[in-house]
Amino acid sequence: MRRYSCGAAIAASIIAAAQPSGAADPEIQNLMREIQVLRQSYEGRIADLESKLSKLEKSAPPAKTVVGPATAGADPSSGRAVRDNSFNPSIGVVLNGRFSSYTAETPRFAGFGVGEEGERGKEGFAIDESELNFSASVDDKFYGSVTAAIVREAGEDKIELEEAYVQTLPGLGLPTGLGVKAGRALWTFGYLNEHHTHADDFVDRPLPYRAFLNNAFNDDGIEASWVLPTGFYSEIGGGVFRGADFPFGGADGGRLGHWSAFARVGGDIGRDQSWRLGGYALRGQAEGRTTNDGALTFVGDTNLYALDLRYTWAPTGNPRQQEVTLLGEYFWRSEKGTYEDTAAETGAVAFDKSSSGWFAQAVYKFHPQWRVGARYSRLDSAAVPDGLAGSALDPSGHDPHAYAVMADWTNSEFSRLRLQYNRERLSRGEADNQFLAQYVMSIGAHGAHKF
Repeated sequence: MRRYSCGAAIAASIIAAAQPSGAADPEIQNLMREIQVLRQSYEGRIADLESKLSKLEKSAPPAKTVVGPATAGADPSSGRAVRDNSFNPSIGVVLNGRFSSYTAETPRFAGFGVGEEGERGKEGFAIDESELNFSASVDDKFYGSVTAAIVREAGEDKIELEEAYVQTLPGLGLPTGLGVKAGRALWTFGYLNEHHTHADDFVDRPLPYRAFLNNAFNDDGIEASWVLPTGFYSEIGGGVFRGADFPFGGADGGRLGHWSAFARVGGDIGRDQSWRLGGYALRGQAEGRTTNDGALTFVGDTNLYALDLRYTWAPTGNPRQQEVTLLGEYFWRSEKGTYEDTAAETGAVAFDKSSSGWFAQAVYKFHPQWRVGARYSRLDSAAVPDGLAGSALDPSGHDPHAYAVMADWTNSEFSRLRLQYNRERLSRGEADNQFLAQYVMSIGAHGAHKF
């Protein structure tokens, strides 16, 4: 059979239709017969394919769905239906690195004994807690997540378990708005504590978080929260913990004497503004909390309270274009027990004092990709007994404070570059001018953080 292009065949058909009956050219008649043969052939093939497809659809099992978060880090309470990924969890990687330059050699928090994470980072180039996250819906009732932080300490690369928890989903049948989380997590205390550090607006955390929480509180434990059925956002909750993490430390028996409680409210102001206010308590027994240098050890009751207020405003009505964010937190800590200064060899010294700290920051997104921000943080230390004079806990008449300004560029939700300048005065007569550069790159699934 001779082959003709489809266009030629169609043209031949049109020409044939235009010819009077019996006057068709023999060449055109031959084309018409070939077109008829081709049509019958393709109609047969199409019918055969449709039959095979119908058989496959009848034999295939129905697609499964589960209720839970669709991406790592998403809020399981959303109750969205997603495809079953029981054996294919969401995987995300956060690459976080920075360069740091300091003018002070050995800064010291006057009046405060801080842990290792609360100290400033190493000078020069450094990998700053890059993270690996696995998360998925276990089934229709539970959600699980694991986050490992890769850090460099004492010249060695180490993997630290930052979070490993399970969380209930609405399918479990608990009352509406009630959720339970168990394992190790960044627990509810203040605003920043629930967020991973790479999601912060500044390279480093403010002084109160560094002094009171060693950057973040992520002890082993269990926490319940309940979003109340009110016309505005309101939430209450609390938890119990092992007590092995700062500000406790030294716990080895897993006692349940370490607990937290919190309450938060919030809402919208018109269409362009929103706010949230929270109050928090964290109480327990420190059974040997030590400072980073090992010089100070505290044993006794430690009670920490906090207030936070966050406000956002979108001047154009679209926060993706422009947004102003204000955040402030206040911390107050009371301690009753004994401090021991191993360097002074004075033995245990009775201590019953309180200290406080706060910070306030403002961030302005003036372009979809550009932001600038400023922050001030301060610590107010307590007078110490004579037995602790000259130790790291002695404020020597100085209250640590710090200023920070930053500018960052966000190419997409997965990449950000930031420059920052800090001026810290952590002890009397010593100012530390710091220049910081940071990159944060996300690969794979990583859901949005909370408000």
